Amino acid sequence: MMRRSSAELELHLRICGPRGPLFGPGKRQLLALIAGTASLSEAARRMDMSYMRAWTLVRAMNREWRRPLVELRRGGHRRGGAAVTPLGAEVLRLYDAIAAESRRSTRALFTRLAKLR
Repeated sequence: MMRRSSAELELHLRICGPRGPLFGPGKRQLLALIAGTASLSEAARRMDMSYMRAWTLVRAMNREWRRPLVELRRGGHRRGGAAVTPLGAEVLRLYDAIAAESRRSTRALFTRLAKLR
């Protein structure tokens, strides 16, 4: 009899507004990478995403929240850059907290479900 590998719970949390997704795993990763690199182009490169796609996502995030989540500074390699705003840092922190709480609160139910395999 072939032994099955254990199952894992993988949650994909999306925060949606009236016009569609506001924040989810992709925007979360992009925002976290911008926070860590201070560069939109480097964050995009690490996600294997075009700069234009990353820029479009940042514009969408900045438009959907009451204040921008990311500040972009023009100027090329030496003078330009990107910074996560205090609101962006708070959105990231709260999103991560919601995701962690979702995993905690569903652990027992998932364990029961996994035993049915």
